[in-house]
Amino acid sequence: MANVLIYTAHPGRRYSHVNTALDAAASATDATCVDLMADYPRHNINVEREQERLLAHDTILFQFPLFWYSTPSIIKEWQDLVLEHGWAYGSNGTQLKGKTMMLAITAGGSADAYGKSGYNHFDLRMFLTPLEQTARLCGMTFLPPYVLFGALGAEKTDLLANHVAGYTQLINGLCNDTYDRAAAAKNDLIFADTIPDLVKG
Repeated sequence: MANVLIYTAHPGRRYSHVNTALDAAASATDATCVDLMADYPRHNINVEREQERLLAHDTILFQFPLFWYSTPSIIKEWQDLVLEHGWAYGSNGTQLKGKTMMLAITAGGSADAYGKSGYNHFDLRMFLTPLEQTARLCGMTFLPPYVLFGALGAEKTDLLANHVAGYTQLINGLCNDTYDRAAAAKNDLIFADTIPDLVKG
């Protein structure tokens, strides 16, 4: 069994049916779930508590909607304060070495919007480069993000239900060590129908 920590961050979560459903799914698993907006409504991050949480878990997953091609601001604040030099990185900063970071992202735009021919001009993974490099600087393994495109209209179709079911499968796989990390690493992004599972193959 792996210890999985899920940080959720959505400033307007009460208006987001997608992230509310994802939160409920995550809470029903064995993962530890932390709502950063609820814990720190004024962004006054408790660095010691957060570092203790990180030390107690093997896999750290951030769940958030893409805001202006990046994270909600509280995640950036969390990074700036919690990932201290000499603790998370630097010559003596090895506390996170060997752990895993993953992202679960919802994007309002369609998949076609991301890429050279789309109106966002770059692949989604390109926008996430700072987070990937942060993980690597801290000695962590960065797994391909779990993504839902077209999140704004997902609840009107079966897209939301499929994505939530996939999220449950993914988290359970991480917790039970049945998520095929090697197979996942061969992809840029992971979707509900492409979750690699050591049990199912």
